[in-house]
Amino acid sequence: MDDAPGRKPWEAFHPDGVIIFSDILTPLPAFGVPFDIEEVRGPVIQSPIRSEEGLKALHHIDLEKLQFVGDSLKILRKEVGEHAAVLGFVGAPWTIATYIVEGGTTRTYTTIKSMCHTAPHVLRTLLSHLTQAIADYIIYQVESGAHCIQIFDSWGGQLPPHMWEQWSEPYIREIVSLVRTKCPETPIVLYINGNGGFLERMKGTGVDVIGLDWTVDMADGRKRLGNDISVQGNVDPACLFSPLSALTDEIQRVVKCAGSRGHILNLGHGVLVGTPEEAVAHFFEVAKSMKYDNSSQNHAFEESKLVV
Repeated sequence: MDDAPGRKPWEAFHPDGVIIFSDILTPLPAFGVPFDIEEVRGPVIQSPIRSEEGLKALHHIDLEKLQFVGDSLKILRKEVGEHAAVLGFVGAPWTIATYIVEGGTTRTYTTIKSMCHTAPHVLRTLLSHLTQAIADYIIYQVESGAHCIQIFDSWGGQLPPHMWEQWSEPYIREIVSLVRTKCPETPIVLYINGNGGFLERMKGTGVDVIGLDWTVDMADGRKRLGNDISVQGNVDPACLFSPLSALTDEIQRVVKCAGSRGHILNLGHGVLVGTPEEAVAHFFEVAKSMKYDNSSQNHAFEESKLVV
């Protein structure tokens, strides 16, 4: 991995923030979980961890094996200087555990959900190990140049809310606590795919920013979360395939619904394959040109903050 995937959007669009593209599984081999990427199946873990015996393969994260991530962050930080924020990127313990337990991607999550009842001690031990490893990895990224960290609990939304409170939230909260001791000034963003039923619970993790996916109404999300926490999002990625006038309307709607402070304008998920580059450029142009209407907002909005 190099910094090219981060530099190219920076060179083309000059956003307010850039992120090193890295798979959430990148750190796994550094703590004892090797995997392969197959063309059709995607990530494949040959020895899933589902028992106490399997836990023996785990060890403390070896950050030297992730030096390429640190080097990439340093290069990107130098490239953008003080003109943009550099974002780090990690997966949440539950989401990482779904791959380790299931042996790869899954649509049902039946094995790991079953473990919540049949082998809870094994799953808790695995999640605790991942929590420490991910916290160490975050601190390493910050020390390498990341201004901000995004935690992706991509598959947290596959849990019923009461199970997320038990099997995901405590471990994210612990990561936030561990990172705060070493990097107290580093903002942390939390995103869950399909998070409409989790917003208030997400706030309880102690993060600084809640990322909303496109299925959540921004006005409703802001009302539920309050004004004491920032929000990120949440234009539907599919809108970038629409006429540019429709994209403009949607950007303006989202910004207006988010309120006059504490909002990072972004998509509600990643840029879809095949998205026209013209639409991406238009997204930036509209965002950077927006001003709040003083007649409908209490504070002037000087410049929309955009992360891509």
